Amino acid sequence: MDLFYEALIYQNRWTWYLEGIGKTLLISLGAVAIGVVIGVIVALIKYVNKKYGSFKVASKICDIYLTIFRGTPVYVQLLIMYLVVLFFVNDIWVAIITFGINSGAYVAEIFRGGLEAVDDGQLEAGASLGLSKFQVMVSIVLPQGFRHALPSLCNEFIALVKETSIVGAIGVKDITKIAANIVTKTGEAFVPYIVSAIIYLVIVIILTQLLKLIERRLAKSDKN
Repeated sequence: MDLFYEALIYQNRWTWYLEGIGKTLLISLGAVAIGVVIGVIVALIKYVNKKYGSFKVASKICDIYLTIFRGTPVYVQLLIMYLVVLFFVNDIWVAIITFGINSGAYVAEIFRGGLEAVDDGQLEAGASLGLSKFQVMVSIVLPQGFRHALPSLCNEFIALVKETSIVGAIGVKDITKIAANIVTKTGEAFVPYIVSAIIYLVIVIILTQLLKLIERRLAKSDKN
């Protein structure tokens, strides 16, 4: 009981965890917003190049981007950004930008898969109606591609929340860093880290339930 008191009650340390939750969610939401923007742009370039042979140079650049950010650890990317590239930027923004760029590489592949799931016959039907390539993309391919990719995009967000647990390495007081700080003050690791694990678990469970709700709604709309 004394361990629980020192980890949560003493000096209102439970409020420290609330601060950590806020920063974890802020970084995750900011990163997923950047990741979706980057991912959609990269996926569109790759998709259009594959279908129409356009944007060949841009597609090659996208390949390099995907190779680098999918092929190296996000922890190393975070340190490089913090110590070399974005050394002049606030640590929270360094985390948001780094995880956003990293997530964009995975979102790009997810969204590209969603675009390629759209039947080619629908593209041909759009063209036969006199729609331009741009109109076909905007009116037919993008909405359906996003629909196909949405469940995987939600899963990427859930994974992103857990991945942000390393931001303490650059001084951001997220959930894990708060637990580490309490361990330093109390000299006891069990309760602080168990509490942080439970917090992550609760967040993931809530997000998973929201994902299931979205999937059920999409399934109902498909039937209608």
